[in-house]
Amino acid sequence: MAALDPLSLFTGLGLSEHKARETLKNTALSAQLREAATQAQQTLGCTIDKATGTLLYGLASRLRDPRRLSFLVSYIANRKIHTETQLSAALEYVRSHPLDPINTMVFEQECGVGVVVTPEQIEEAVEAAINRHRPQLLVERYHFNMGLLMGEARAGLKWADGKMIKHEVDMQVAKARPEETDRRTAKDVVENGETVVQTLSLMEQLRGEALKFHKPGENYKTPGYVTTPYTMDLLKQHLEITGGQVRTRFPPEPNGILHIGHAKAINFNFGYAKANNGICFLRFDDTNPEKEEAKFFTAICDMVAWLGYIPYKVTYASNYFDQLYAWAEELIRRGQAYVCHQRGEELKGHNPLPSPWRDRPTEESLLLFEAMRKGKFAEGEATLRMKLVMEDGKMDPVAYRVKYTPHHRTGDTWCIYPTYDYTHCLCDSIEHITHSLCTKEFQARRSSYFWLCNALDVYCPVQWEYGRLNLHYAVVSKRKILQLVAAGAVRDWDDPRLFTLTALRRRGFPPEAINNFCARVGVTVAQTTMEPHLLEACVRDVLNDTAPRAMAVLEPLQVVITNFPAAKSLDIQVPSFPADETKGFHQIPFGPIVFIERTDFKEEPEPGYKRLAWGQPVGLRHTGYVIELQHVVKGPSGCVESLEVTCRRADAGEKPKAFIHWVSQPLTCEIRLYERLFQHKNPEDPAEVPGGFLSDLNPASLQVVEAALVDCSVALAKPFDKFQFERLGYFSVDPDSRQGQLVFNRTVTLKEDPGKV
Repeated sequence: MAALDPLSLFTGLGLSEHKARETLKNTALSAQLREAATQAQQTLGCTIDKATGTLLYGLASRLRDPRRLSFLVSYIANRKIHTETQLSAALEYVRSHPLDPINTMVFEQECGVGVVVTPEQIEEAVEAAINRHRPQLLVERYHFNMGLLMGEARAGLKWADGKMIKHEVDMQVAKARPEETDRRTAKDVVENGETVVQTLSLMEQLRGEALKFHKPGENYKTPGYVTTPYTMDLLKQHLEITGGQVRTRFPPEPNGILHIGHAKAINFNFGYAKANNGICFLRFDDTNPEKEEAKFFTAICDMVAWLGYIPYKVTYASNYFDQLYAWAEELIRRGQAYVCHQRGEELKGHNPLPSPWRDRPTEESLLLFEAMRKGKFAEGEATLRMKLVMEDGKMDPVAYRVKYTPHHRTGDTWCIYPTYDYTHCLCDSIEHITHSLCTKEFQARRSSYFWLCNALDVYCPVQWEYGRLNLHYAVVSKRKILQLVAAGAVRDWDDPRLFTLTALRRRGFPPEAINNFCARVGVTVAQTTMEPHLLEACVRDVLNDTAPRAMAVLEPLQVVITNFPAAKSLDIQVPSFPADETKGFHQIPFGPIVFIERTDFKEEPEPGYKRLAWGQPVGLRHTGYVIELQHVVKGPSGCVESLEVTCRRADAGEKPKAFIHWVSQPLTCEIRLYERLFQHKNPEDPAEVPGGFLSDLNPASLQVVEAALVDCSVALAKPFDKFQFERLGYFSVDPDSRQGQLVFNRTVTLKEDPGKV
């Protein structure tokens, strides 16, 4: 840490670059912060996390007596002071005792050191505050003073984390007072005489878009559409071929795996066709053989089918190579294209000099273009360019280039390949696409789209643009995912920490949840960057109704029931969906030896702890029995190895404070717990992550529990089967599983993590 320059040191603490530079201007503050960071680093022996860095900055900026710095830094570095509330109390204590030796016992009592506020306590405090003000909350709705709820909840929980209280308030208020739905993706319906807002399905939204889009055959009514003397005849022929049917296409490049942004494109293209009784092609834009692989074709087809869509037909740009070449020759004959010898670097940018070969004679360009096809030019020596200027100032885009790479479908037949700018609109024309739906960045190519179809006098579809869908805490660039794989940060394209569709499937995200998420985002024109927790909420909504329950223990602690009520194990009938027992039951054994979560037992519990402890029995879920601690068995090191308990019927005494999950005669399995791969919202933003996205990896993004225990009801589970492990979260069987060796991926937790912003 000491070797770092001050700017890097401060940004390493979690300060933005702007904040770090402002801090450096304050000599006293920067000196005190440097000293605090150095001392914390020496105590920790590792990198300072952002939460600790924030507290150190708060300490350095507010501490008036530098003699107390080392003392307070040690408390922060050792996580004895870990909230802003505790830091404020600590600063107030040293301010009010400027000359006195610090009495650590009194100091720790004043600062809440060692006090643990459980999520259950926060939940109860917030619930009580909301219940006191529920009538007013429902009447005033969005004008209600939320600070009142925060203040009342905090009053009884002085040392609680403020973020956790706020999160719990937000969660419970959302349930008590449903949020307004975006009117662009909502409709009003009347139920029991009251107007209720409901989210529109994607199909309903897309049918609504049909009111804005042109009708098939009425392309010319679209603003900006260019007509020629041939337009109406071409549209008439088009209608005779299509019968007035809506036709769309999803045109991925087969050079990588589809990601969450493509899910919106798939839903938009296939969904718009389906919503309007049309058809959608899956067309591979396979015009760059250098980057295309067979596995990408297969994966793309699989993902489209996984999301629930069936293409009308799977086509390839390479299907049309002969026609595209013939049209290129015709474009030259019409004086609209020419062979150019400028190199790639000379063509870059939006204001390159006009090509010296722009006015080359037509016959000469035809001969040279044929020579390009016959392999008489090296790569980069010649291109075919179209004579037009695009909206963004790009002049004469390239139509064909030389590439001596065998094509996966056409082999060595071609050594020249068309570009996107040339291919896309002409393939749309060949397939009589009515609505060419594409993302906003292609808006600058709309004029070339119309220009090329009209230059060749072929049917001209209409290009419509919509906003891309992006996610925070994610990288979806193919090049950058390859870097992550090469660096060993992820296993492959389907690593469950990525947001490729294959990765989301492997993690256990249901396709319905992804489609619902796209519907919730809506058919927006503006680019949308969403929080991952909104996608996870859609996942929970689906899995809550579709994932059967089971019980699993991640950190097992053996419990021996000394007075087990039967000579052998009992068979327990457990509802697979407790909220709807008509969906069936599964059977699990209940024997004299069970395993519980180690965190569900404490010898010396803190206030508010509700699980197993001395004098505090707990119920075992689904058994009808309560267990009470009798003896703690410890190993030579003093670690608790097992517990001895007695049991009684739950209805034979006072109801316990909690019911915990357990397993008996369990299966041993591997469980993989996933967190975000990146630590910052925008890992590709240099302002937020100066060291680049590879420097922003979350070291805790994967935790592997190698010897977890799960009840035997899941023994026959297959890859991608999904379960809710009670009290733990939703889990999916990983394809790495083998018979007798199940591997589970945690899909999402049961509730949104309060620590995630």
